[in-house]
Amino acid sequence: MRYWLMKSEPDEVSIDDVAAARNKTVAWFGVRNYQARNFMREMRPGDQAFFYHSSCANIGIAGVVEIVGDAYPDATQFDAASPYFDAKATPATPRWDSVDIRHLRTTRLVPLAELRSHPELEGMRLLAKGSRLSVTPVEPAEWRFIEQRLLQES
Repeated sequence: MRYWLMKSEPDEVSIDDVAAARNKTVAWFGVRNYQARNFMREMRPGDQAFFYHSSCANIGIAGVVEIVGDAYPDATQFDAASPYFDAKATPATPRWDSVDIRHLRTTRLVPLAELRSHPELEGMRLLAKGSRLSVTPVEPAEWRFIEQRLLQES
């Protein structure tokens, strides 16, 4: 199993939206960065991800989700009415992918500043200067630290 961090703007899809899709999966779409897309292609069913709220007043880890399928072509790239439309993408040669996720649990919000305050996380890709990717791998030691130390705190 691998671990990931997936950023989402809560006004697009929040952890509450994923939780509300009880017994269903949610398509995670709209990634338009090749490196992030390539990370999505590495995801496998059973992998877990921190669901991270970004571009909002309260940014940070808001929950944990599970990847439930391999990456597949993101339908929004073909929809001219979508803000994620890509005129260079065709069904025969798609450029962008989606993955389906399901809610595992909503957590307390772990803000970016709190993540930055722990030397154990100094190598975390999310915390790298200039990091803006919406999908990044999380090292097993980073995952364990966040799970055991930060998500267990009240």
